[in-house]
Amino acid sequence: MGSGIAHAFLISGAHVVVVEVDDAAAQAARDRIEKDLGASIDRGKIEGAVQEWSTNLEVATEAAAFADRDLVVEAVPEVWDLKVESLRRAESNMGQDAWLATNTSSMSVDGLAEELERPDHFCGLHFFNPVPASKLVEVVIGEKTSEQLTSLTQDWVSGLGKTPVTVHDAPGFASSRLGIALSLEAIRMVEEGVAAPEDIDHAMTLGYKHPVGPLALTDIVGVDVRLDIAEYLESRLGPRFSPPQLMRDMVERGDLGKKSGKGFYTYE
Repeated sequence: MGSGIAHAFLISGAHVVVVEVDDAAAQAARDRIEKDLGASIDRGKIEGAVQEWSTNLEVATEAAAFADRDLVVEAVPEVWDLKVESLRRAESNMGQDAWLATNTSSMSVDGLAEELERPDHFCGLHFFNPVPASKLVEVVIGEKTSEQLTSLTQDWVSGLGKTPVTVHDAPGFASSRLGIALSLEAIRMVEEGVAAPEDIDHAMTLGYKHPVGPLALTDIVGVDVRLDIAEYLESRLGPRFSPPQLMRDMVERGDLGKKSGKGFYTYE
């Protein structure tokens, strides 16, 4: 997700800094972003060479690289303590007038804001996977998010060529709450032997015109990521978001979806 967000800002003309945990991860991020740049050039979305666009990309391993940034978007995994630690570290290295956003797909923006020194400079910018192809960004406004930041989010998202959907902070917001509910029911149907994954997905893509089925999308996002989201929503909204045992078993086996080579489908 972080690489996709970086790519989106790069092709909109921004100078982008990506901070990763170590040199290997930083290089891997650069490789992913440059691959996406190449794909954008091949599709005719942007012109020029990858090397030209990557001159506006910097990868680093220290949060001090955020010192001159106008906006920082956190995109670490959906683990509360990790989110808080990453946001605090980013905020402490940013300028006083800079803005901070979280890419969380389910966690409370107000709850995260309580852990920060400048909650009025904080909001949610929930991008969708895969970022280059997605046309939507869910803007999550917290109780303390300033009116100035609320207005700026509309300009930022529109400047990326995407459409902002603004919601107030609530568990799962709008998109994740609906998306997870659909994916959990689809997984229960597989667990109960109602239908094969491809038939369940076809029911949604052909019958309801969804661009991708709920099980294929779970593989793209990561079964483990969606399990984390489901467990969080269960803790806030009750047992209707309880993850199926099949989902837990898949994560325990390492069948995490596309990134592991196997989920509800098998990938090369």
